[in-house]
Amino acid sequence: MDYSSEEESDISESEINDYKDKPYEQLREGKYKVKGPNGTLRCPFCAGKKKQDYKFKDLFQHASGVGKGSANRSAKQKANHIALAIYLENDLASEADQIQRPLLPTPVAPQEKQEEDLYVWPWTGIVVNIVSQPKDGKDLLDSRYWLRKFSKYKPSEVHTFLNEEEPAACAVVCFSKDWSGFGNATDFEKMFETDCHGKKDWNARKQLPGSSIYGWCARADDYHSQGPMGMFLREEGKLRTVSDIVQEAAQNRNDVVASLANKIDMTNENLDELRYKYNENTMSLSRMLEEKDKLHNDFVEETRKMQRTARDNVRRILDEQEKLNYELESKKRKLDSWSKELNKREALTERERQKLDEDKKKNDQRNNSLHLASVEQKKADENVLRLVEEQKREKEDALNKILELEKQLDAKQKLEMEIEEIKGKLEVMKHLGDQDDDAVQKKIKEMNDELEEKVDELEDLESLNQTLITKERQSNDELQKARKELIAGLRGMLDVRSLIQIKRMGDLDYKPFYNVCKERFSDEEAQVQASTLCSLWQDNLTKTDWHPFKIITVDGNAQEIINEEDEKLWNLKEEWGHEIYECVVTALKELNEYNPSGRYAVSELWNVKEGRKATLKEVISYILSKIKTLKRKRT
Repeated sequence: MDYSSEEESDISESEINDYKDKPYEQLREGKYKVKGPNGTLRCPFCAGKKKQDYKFKDLFQHASGVGKGSANRSAKQKANHIALAIYLENDLASEADQIQRPLLPTPVAPQEKQEEDLYVWPWTGIVVNIVSQPKDGKDLLDSRYWLRKFSKYKPSEVHTFLNEEEPAACAVVCFSKDWSGFGNATDFEKMFETDCHGKKDWNARKQLPGSSIYGWCARADDYHSQGPMGMFLREEGKLRTVSDIVQEAAQNRNDVVASLANKIDMTNENLDELRYKYNENTMSLSRMLEEKDKLHNDFVEETRKMQRTARDNVRRILDEQEKLNYELESKKRKLDSWSKELNKREALTERERQKLDEDKKKNDQRNNSLHLASVEQKKADENVLRLVEEQKREKEDALNKILELEKQLDAKQKLEMEIEEIKGKLEVMKHLGDQDDDAVQKKIKEMNDELEEKVDELEDLESLNQTLITKERQSNDELQKARKELIAGLRGMLDVRSLIQIKRMGDLDYKPFYNVCKERFSDEEAQVQASTLCSLWQDNLTKTDWHPFKIITVDGNAQEIINEEDEKLWNLKEEWGHEIYECVVTALKELNEYNPSGRYAVSELWNVKEGRKATLKEVISYILSKIKTLKRKRT
């Protein structure tokens, strides 16, 4: 059973000892599983940790370390781990030959003191029978003289004492407190014994010592002696045996080892947690980089498709433009032939003559319109070329800004990854390194400086990114203005076969009127009747006082639809049929959607193939394809 299934309420530090009995009983009842497969053991309270398999000694060490106090553990977790340590010690003792507490050394058992020499500690040497001569008395009583004389034994300091009641002076030679000092003091004593000037020799020749000096290591009798030397030894040192010093040093060492063992266990736990978090962050960053690469590849591929589509559309526009020019010339020649034919016809009646005059006027008007259309067509070609070049340049600028934004985003993500990596390394260094280690502290300071530099660089990139986003918005506004310029520039250039057209939203389609009139009249009269009827209903559409709509409620929402019972629409359907009726209804809906207040037609770029409003991308691609086709034919 995982620890995550327990109740979420925590306990205070003072309730740990009371709470530990509950998880201990649950461990004994088997509610928490400690034994794992293959004879391994696991901690049931650390299910989310990376390390799950422990040996008996390692698990006991883990439970004891967390229970004694981990800085990042709650009171409930400490109580659970104390219960686990008790369970391992009492109920799973058979899993190990002997429970060994983690790195806790066995205390040094005190040994029975045998008859050992009591030395004065710190280690001290005695020099006696320093006879002062008139010519060199100052040198013999100077401590620097004795420091130089016994420099091979590395004394730390020398103190000389002169008793007025005795003819000779004495000196105390101090050595270091460690074992090297003990060795130097021993060598100091052996040097005098070798020359037969040791302590035994001094005691034997004390009455007639001569002029030579005697020396030995200070012991208990020297410590308790009278005079200034004995007083100095009692003030500066104390009596200790070698075994006492060895035992005390061993005990101190064991205490240090035990403290370091506990600290290492806590550090290892924190390090495991940091490694787990670091691995999670590394995996998350890796997935993010993969997604970024995929998006970049998709963007590159989409850009290539857009370029190919733009080339194809421009080529198609130029082809259609050539066809339109050809049809324009054909219609012009046809109208000229009609004009000549009408001039030859003789009017038999007044009505026929009037009709002929009207036809001549209409033909003249059409010829003039075609001539003006030809002139406007040339101007439109020039405007389209200019607009296409401008749109191409603006498109390249927009793409460059997008690529620059992507580079800034890449740099920002790379900086964030470097900052996270430096933070992870910094946390590991803090837990692995000794706080008093100068090299580690220096490395941590360097990493902190590097982290601050990366953070400053990230802030600069974010500021630059905001500037580029503002520029991108300005580019979008310019593209919206360009749409209006395209509508003005393409007016009169596109024909009914073009993929992209400028549709007058609210204008009636002439074709349904002509088709119906052709069934009822002759070909020539059908054109006149269709034009008249189309103009009449176009005028009706612009009247704001005519509003053939009604409001209905669908699923609680109000919707405005055509009122099929309107008198004008009903009469139109009865007199001219369903095709003309649908044409008028469509124009009414367009006016109501695009310009309900003004009730006049407005221009819009239209995708004929899909029957919807054309996007700016589609229009530019169509124009570029036509321009490239025209350039190839001219060359």
